[in-house]
Amino acid sequence: MSTVERAESWIEHDPDPQSRAELEPIVKAAKAGDASAQKDLADRFAGPLEFGTAGLRGVLGAGESRMNLAVVRRTTLGLARYLLSDVKLEAKKRGVAIGYDGRRMSKEFAETAACVLASQGIPAFVSPGVCPTPVAAYATTRLQAAAGIMVTASHNPPEYNGYKVYWGNGAQIIPPHDTGIAAAIAKTPAADAIEPMPLARAREAKLVRGFPEDLERGYLDAVQALSIAQGGDRSAPIVYTPLHGVGNRLVRETLARAGFSNVHSVPEQAEPDGEFPTVRFPNPEEKGALDLAYALADKVGADIILASDPDVDRLAVALRKPDSGWVQLTGNQVGVLLGHYLLTEGPREDDRLVLASCVSSPQLGTIARALGAHYEETLTGFKWIANRAMQLEQDKDCSFVFGYEEALGYTVGPLVRDKDGISAALLFAELYARRRAQKKTLFDVLEAVAREYGFYASSQLSVTMKGADGLAKIRGVMTHLRATKVDQVGPLAVTAVSDVEKGERVEGGKASKLTLPKSDVLFYELEGGSRIIARPSGTEPKIKIYFDVREPMRSGEPLADAEARANARMAELKSAFSAIAGL
Repeated sequence: MSTVERAESWIEHDPDPQSRAELEPIVKAAKAGDASAQKDLADRFAGPLEFGTAGLRGVLGAGESRMNLAVVRRTTLGLARYLLSDVKLEAKKRGVAIGYDGRRMSKEFAETAACVLASQGIPAFVSPGVCPTPVAAYATTRLQAAAGIMVTASHNPPEYNGYKVYWGNGAQIIPPHDTGIAAAIAKTPAADAIEPMPLARAREAKLVRGFPEDLERGYLDAVQALSIAQGGDRSAPIVYTPLHGVGNRLVRETLARAGFSNVHSVPEQAEPDGEFPTVRFPNPEEKGALDLAYALADKVGADIILASDPDVDRLAVALRKPDSGWVQLTGNQVGVLLGHYLLTEGPREDDRLVLASCVSSPQLGTIARALGAHYEETLTGFKWIANRAMQLEQDKDCSFVFGYEEALGYTVGPLVRDKDGISAALLFAELYARRRAQKKTLFDVLEAVAREYGFYASSQLSVTMKGADGLAKIRGVMTHLRATKVDQVGPLAVTAVSDVEKGERVEGGKASKLTLPKSDVLFYELEGGSRIIARPSGTEPKIKIYFDVREPMRSGEPLADAEARANARMAELKSAFSAIAGL
C-alpha cells in the first residue's frame, strides 16, 4: 500500500477519535499534493514503532510510528499473550504491576494497558497516581508480579512518551523475552479488534487494582535501610529539582526521614508537568537545565544541588567549588564517589559485587579490585547490569553493593533492579554531609581517590553516517578494525583485544571466553590501564569510540598537572585511533 493508503487504513482501525481527527486532515492535505503533509505522513508511517531495548519510546501522535492508544493496545495484547504462553509464569495469578509518570497520556496509556490485560484474565496492579520508575520496578518484585510496565519516556523531550517492560525479577527485559514479546506484538490484530475490558467492570471484577496501601511506605523504609552511616552536617542547605517530573514528594520525604532538614525544591519545577515549561529538554545534563536550581542555591546559600530526571531513575549532582563557582559532576564522578563510599565505609563482606557498564570509567573497577570486591562490566544499558548482578548473586553467592552507568544511572544494593535516583540521592546527600562535617569537599575526595588509584579522563568520538550508505560505512569501519592487527595506539601498546561479537578476549596470543552477551563491540586494553572501545550506536546512525585514559599521579604534584598529562594523552589516542579506524 502507499503511505496514504496505510494512513487511511490506520484511521479505519484506530479506536481513538482524537487520534483519527488528528490524522484525517493530514491525509487530506497529502492527497491534495501538500509536500509537508506528505513528509509528515511518511514520518508517521515509517514502520511500526519498534519494541526494543526498553520497550517502546516515541513521539506522541497518530500513526504506526508514534505513541498512541492503538499502539499501546497492540503492545499490551502481545505482552499478555507472551506471558500466557508459558503456564509456569502463572500470569493470571500473579498479574502485572503498572506505574506511570506525569507526561502527557501516561495515565491513559497505563489504564488502557490495565484494561487489555484484564480482558485476557490477567490482573493489573496500577499505581494510584504518578509514580517514579524505581517504585514501579520495586512494585514488580514486591507484588511478585509476572511482569511490570512503566509508562515513561524518561528524560526525552515533552513530545515523547514510552512503555518500559520489566520481567518478574524486577529488571528490564533481555533476550529471549524482548524478541519474544516483539514477535507476539507483530501477530496481534488491528487495534479496533482488541476489546479492553471497561475500566469500571475490570475494577469490579478485581482485575484492575491499585498498589497495596503499604507498598510506597515499604519502598521508603527499604531505601532508609540502605544508609551506611549516620551523622554529618545534615542541616546544611540542599537544593533539589525534579525538572517537572514526579520526584519531588518522595525525594523530599526520603531526605527528611534521614534528617536532612534544610532541603529547598525549585518551585517552578516542583510539580509534575508534561509540558516541561522551563526546560526544552528535561535532562539534567542538558545545558541550562539547572539554571533555576543554581539561582535558588545562590539565594539560600547551598553548596550542593541534586536533580532528578522526570521519572526519577537518574540523579545529577552539581557542587559549588571554592573559588571556581558551580561544577556539575559527570556521571562517572558521581559513580566513583558513591561506589568508593559504599566500598570503604559500608559493610566489609568478602563477597561484595560491583558492576558498571563498559562505557563507564574503569576507575571504579580499579578501586573495587583493590578493595577486594568482585567487579565486572556489562554491555551498555542498565538491564544488563541488573540481570548480571542477579546471575552472579546466584552463581557465586555474591552480595551486590552498587551498579552504575555514566549516563547518570545508579542503584544501591538489591532493592531495585533498575536505576534508582531516590536511593542514590539519599546516599549522595549522606556522603556530602559526612565530608562537610570533616571540613572536606567532595572535590577533595575525588583528588584523594585519584592520588591513590590514578587520575582517569574519559572522552568520546562520535561520527554520524546517515542513510543506507552511512550504515554500510559503519559496518565497514567495524570490519576494517577486526581485520587490522592493532599493537600500538599512539604512545601506548595494546595489551589485549576483546571482540564481543566473537565472544573472545586475546592477550599475548592466547584467547579466552567473554561472559558478555554477543554484541558488535571491540575493546582495546592499553598499557597502564587506559583503553578504547568501538561500537556502532544502537539508536542513531553513528559509530562511537570511547576513550579512557589512566594517568598515575606523582607524589605531591598538583592535580592540574596530572589532568593536563591525561588530556594530552587523550588527544594523542584520539588522533592515532581515528587514523587506524579510517575515520
